[in-house]
Amino acid sequence: MSAADTDSAVLTGGDDLVLPFSVEELDVRGRVARLGPALDSILRRHDYPPAVSRLLGEAVILNVLFATALKMEGRVIVQIQSDGPVSLLVTDFTSPDGLRGYARFDGDAVAALPEGAGLSQLVGTGSMAITVDPRTNMRRYQGVVELSGNSLEEIAHTYFTQSEQIPTTVRLAVAETLERQPGEEPRRIWRGGGVTVQFLPQALDRIVVRDIDPGDAPEGAARDERDDDDAWVEASARAQSAMDHELVDPAISAERLLLRLFHQRDVRVFDPFSLSADCHCSTERIRMMLNQFDEDDRASMVEDGVIKVTCEFCNTHYAFDPATLEAVDPTE
Repeated sequence: MSAADTDSAVLTGGDDLVLPFSVEELDVRGRVARLGPALDSILRRHDYPPAVSRLLGEAVILNVLFATALKMEGRVIVQIQSDGPVSLLVTDFTSPDGLRGYARFDGDAVAALPEGAGLSQLVGTGSMAITVDPRTNMRRYQGVVELSGNSLEEIAHTYFTQSEQIPTTVRLAVAETLERQPGEEPRRIWRGGGVTVQFLPQALDRIVVRDIDPGDAPEGAARDERDDDDAWVEASARAQSAMDHELVDPAISAERLLLRLFHQRDVRVFDPFSLSADCHCSTERIRMMLNQFDEDDRASMVEDGVIKVTCEFCNTHYAFDPATLEAVDPTE
């Protein structure tokens, strides 16, 4: 990859961005996501245990990788519902660059989990839904898969196999790092990164999509005996070789990572997407929501003389006079 291989005027080496790329020799397109302050802002707004923060962070990155490939205006929501210690997890990407997310969990149940607990221990049995809600007259779309896997990466692979029918590989990583700015004390910051590649050959007969691993097929079931395309095998293996530290280290730019993953292959990168932590809540939005309830329902919401509302995404507290629905200071 050289300056001639990029459509960006300036190579991107910072945070909170998605860098699209293609490797024409392997017939794949993909994206690299790098999140720093935006992800840290989402996770710091709540007192999440580290395991919950990591899982929510991975879901945010997965949403980013999926949503920025759609080339549409609107919202993409990734939602996990389960019967486990983490019972609900929601991330919301609103084009062109807005991110938010939150998790509901049983604090005692999470604290009782062993160190390094996996996805199945955190969420138990449930499902993951990805909802695409365009701003235009296009229909809203939702794909749902069961939480059957040892990681969110595995769940994502199942989703793409069942819902998209496109061979896809996803790598996700989230970590709390120690960073220091000149003249400041060291501080801890959540960082995350991810890479995804999708096999998009012109000849569709080169695509092999298996609903289940051949080793898991019931006895006597018909099996697809075709081998995966060599180009896809190589591209997937290269993407899966991305190490966690490479995905979260701010010193390793997205371009440098791509050079490592696809060395000796021509990688073309495109204009990056910037990202930011952005909640949609506001005093006016909350007032409009409260106006949709009848008077008796609003009366049941009154606490200490006011109606209190807390945004689950950004943890901002609002308070309204129940008689006028005018905002008041929630601390008074």
